[in-house]
Amino acid sequence: MICYKQEHLIKMVEEAKVLTKKGKVAKYIPALGEADPSTLAVAIYTGEQDCMYAGNIDEVFTLQSISKVLTLALALMDRGSDYVFQRVGMEPTGDPFNSISKLETSIPSKPLNPMINAGALAVTDMLVGNTLKDKLERVLNFIRKLTGNKNISYNPVVAQSEFETADLNRSLCYFMRQHGIIESNIEQLIDLYTKHCAIEMNCNDLAKLGYVIGNEGRGPNANENIIPLEVARIVKTFMVTCGMYNASGEFAINVGIPSKSGVSGGILGSVPHGVGIGIYGPALDDKGNSIGGLRLLELLSKQYNLSIF
Repeated sequence: MICYKQEHLIKMVEEAKVLTKKGKVAKYIPALGEADPSTLAVAIYTGEQDCMYAGNIDEVFTLQSISKVLTLALALMDRGSDYVFQRVGMEPTGDPFNSISKLETSIPSKPLNPMINAGALAVTDMLVGNTLKDKLERVLNFIRKLTGNKNISYNPVVAQSEFETADLNRSLCYFMRQHGIIESNIEQLIDLYTKHCAIEMNCNDLAKLGYVIGNEGRGPNANENIIPLEVARIVKTFMVTCGMYNASGEFAINVGIPSKSGVSGGILGSVPHGVGIGIYGPALDDKGNSIGGLRLLELLSKQYNLSIF
């Protein structure tokens, strides 16, 4: 087993933090624009009682696009892979995460993968529940079980901020409903989507979540399968091919850890066979990834030989 050392993590955070001056917070969602761009933190979880960590570890942040990984897992558990992938593709895209162009040119007109906004909206439409409240509670309870934290909820201020600025996502939804990809009421779907994107936690929670995905769906108790093995495998594959927006290929070469980023500055890492990584650094590069977080993952990967390739 790899021996992770606190002093290594502290030095890596100090080195990567220099880059935060070159990034910018996501001001297009007003509530996210209030974050301190100099913040950088990391936690590593290996299934022991506590995480090893460094940096501003007490900072709480919203998942944003990281929640796409979790709703995909839940939709696959609810509906099965045949149903899900009849409506959402499996291919990476070089376009920005909020692009509508591929919907217009693809035949059939379905999102290329579940990690772009269009695909995540289609996946959200698949979640089982009688009401919006039921569906949101199922997502929350799933995440609470993955992290072992019963207090996890969503940030209503961030959710409302996103809901009020979600016109592009509404456009994606109307286009997909026209082509039979989604069926829900658009405003209710946007409401659910913005709320699961606004689920908040700290790096410790995120690392524990990543541990379960990396550990083939099993929690720290080896007898507990929270996510079916095949679902965990599918999710990790999408994290490798599509998880870092349109920088996923370069990230795979330089880092090689199945990961998913969000525009809040969070990054989820899942090293196969049970190492979870949670990172928070709200200063973003021009592709929407945490600029300090990317460097931190590159340093971690090289120090501990974590690349899957």
